[in-house]
Amino acid sequence: MKKKFLLSTVMAVLLTGLIAGCGDSNNDSSASPSESAAASVSPAESAPASPAAVEIPELKVSFVPSKDPDQIITATEPLKDLLKNQLATEGYNVGKVNIDVGTTYEAVGEALTAGTTDIGLIPGGTYVLYEDGADVILTATRAGLSIDSDNPKDWNDKKPTAPTTDQVTYYRGLFIAGPSAKGKELASKVNAGQELTWDDLNSANWAVMSTSSSAGYIYPTLWLQSKYQKSITDLAHVVTSDSYGSSFARLAAGQVDVIVAYADARRDNVDKWTKEYSRTASIWDETNVIGVTNGIYNDTVSVSKNSKIMTPELKKALQDAFIAIAGTEEGKKVIAIYSHEGYKVAQPSDYENERKAQALIKSMKK
Repeated sequence: MKKKFLLSTVMAVLLTGLIAGCGDSNNDSSASPSESAAASVSPAESAPASPAAVEIPELKVSFVPSKDPDQIITATEPLKDLLKNQLATEGYNVGKVNIDVGTTYEAVGEALTAGTTDIGLIPGGTYVLYEDGADVILTATRAGLSIDSDNPKDWNDKKPTAPTTDQVTYYRGLFIAGPSAKGKELASKVNAGQELTWDDLNSANWAVMSTSSSAGYIYPTLWLQSKYQKSITDLAHVVTSDSYGSSFARLAAGQVDVIVAYADARRDNVDKWTKEYSRTASIWDETNVIGVTNGIYNDTVSVSKNSKIMTPELKKALQDAFIAIAGTEEGKKVIAIYSHEGYKVAQPSDYENERKAQALIKSMKK
């Protein structure tokens, strides 16, 4: 009995030592209870918290009036929520997105310079004109067209133009003659393979866009300068339209004989030509191209250098947000108002040709 008791005591002591040794084989046995508790916290529990989202009370976005302002406002309404939701994934909580359409291209450039708008969707020409106050962050891509010739007769022989599956970063400006007697006269000479003279062009009534519009002023001026050593300002009969829609309305009414517009502008006005402008024949039957500009680098998404909310981090977030939005079906519908189909990151150097164009126009005005 005494031996059994002694054996039990020895076994108990040995078992106690084994348990103690297994419980803390790698730590000092003198560790405090609080240290032991800290050691038992999982990595997930000790990971640092995510940084708080940046709060932006209002984000202002401005568009140029290349189409009817009401049409732009309606088409871009979904962009408000799309931008808010996408920027939220980038770490920005935006209280409100405000969208407006400038009265002119210059008005949007001036708003960017003044910091009264944060983002502007503007042509390359407008960006270059106002780059002291604006930073370009994205260039739009769009579908190429079935015709990409510098010979106006090709555009008439192969019309109507149609989009292709190719994504391109440039487009052309077209000189489009309408259904007036003078418009038909000019188109007839071009389609017969004859060169137009300065007198031919100067005898026509023209509608152009504001001076910072690439397709509606700058590149047409370069075309006139290269062929006739003349400028739009040298034309005898010129009016300035507030939108391309207004130019087509004037062309359809016979108020002007020639307009200048981006290459797929007729596609954008096919229905209006008959339904709103009261023409009985199609826009393809009643209009012809009489001149074609060089390639024009696509529109920009630019941001204000003087915006109170703009930072390098927000610029990057906006780049990512617009690219992501353009990859969604709803986003594609929104940006289609400007014939945009996607975006790529832009550099100021992309628009060097625009700077050359601006410099030439300024020299011609002196």
